[in-house]
Amino acid sequence: MSVNCTRMLQFSRQLEKFYTHQFSRFLERTGLSMREVHVLLFLANNPDHDTARDVTECRGISKSQVSQAVELLAVEGFLCRRPDGADRRVVRLSITPEGLPLARECQAIQAACWQQLLEGLTPEQEDLLHTLFETVLRNSARLSEGASV
Repeated sequence: MSVNCTRMLQFSRQLEKFYTHQFSRFLERTGLSMREVHVLLFLANNPDHDTARDVTECRGISKSQVSQAVELLAVEGFLCRRPDGADRRVVRLSITPEGLPLARECQAIQAACWQQLLEGLTPEQEDLLHTLFETVLRNSARLSEGASV
């Protein structure tokens, strides 16, 4: 395994640990899990993608885990489920007025994480990092399409 690949995997593990830790007080206070936070954040950050399938495909969370998170968030009154007008098999998800403050708080934690990670970078370096990251993600998505786990 190349040094770059090893470093990328190390970054991925460190980022997940750091990111989860930043939500620890929020999780303790609200009783939510990171899985539920991921669903809330996905819906808040991606308004054009509002189905459980979208969450599963874009966030890489299993269908059963997304279903459990959606069910809990709906029972708590933080999410609303409604059938799609064009295809009744599709269920649209939206954050309720009660869930919006939680989603906004999660977005603030997420933004603070990103700000801490980019500390010391110039705006130009941030732009370059974004461009490079998007290229690597596109390559990763293309390459993983044919891979089986």
